[in-house]
Amino acid sequence: LQITGLIFGGVGMVGTLAATIMPQWRVSAYIDGNIVVFETIWEGLWMDCISQLGIRLQCKFYDSVLALPPPLEVFRALMCIAVVLSIISFLMAIVGVKYTHRTKEDPQGISTFILAAGVAFLLTSILVLIPVSWTGGSIIHDFYDPEVPMPLKRELGAALYVGWVSTALLIAAGAMYCSF
Repeated sequence: LQITGLIFGGVGMVGTLAATIMPQWRVSAYIDGNIVVFETIWEGLWMDCISQLGIRLQCKFYDSVLALPPPLEVFRALMCIAVVLSIISFLMAIVGVKYTHRTKEDPQGISTFILAAGVAFLLTSILVLIPVSWTGGSIIHDFYDPEVPMPLKRELGAALYVGWVSTALLIAAGAMYCSF
């Protein structure tokens, strides 16, 4: 159970880092009858990218931190904290698993360490779930809003799905360690 939790936590940690870095949070939506699409727009936490005909990719980091919308600033902060916390909780889980079988004289100290890793995994999953779900909800709301012009409508990007899967894995890892 501990090894399975460690694997889930490790994959969740990598997924959290990937979702934070990926520029595919919001992807341009093509709703019109236009079959030929020359460019795809990706919007992420750190940059915007334009893919032209799937051949050429141009990315540009956001120029000013102060010019970003407040939700994006908060999402960046939450995801950065989640990455750091996932690394810390993964390292705590490694230490807890490593010394569980070796230390028979102080099982209470090691079980406290494993419980702390489980709580940290659960906290990390909440920190990832908030920006990913909030972004997904706003994309869906804007997609069905008739007042939003067609060129500004976006679809759910791959980073959101990576974030949701990472959240599920982190919750599973945290639950395994908390139950242990």
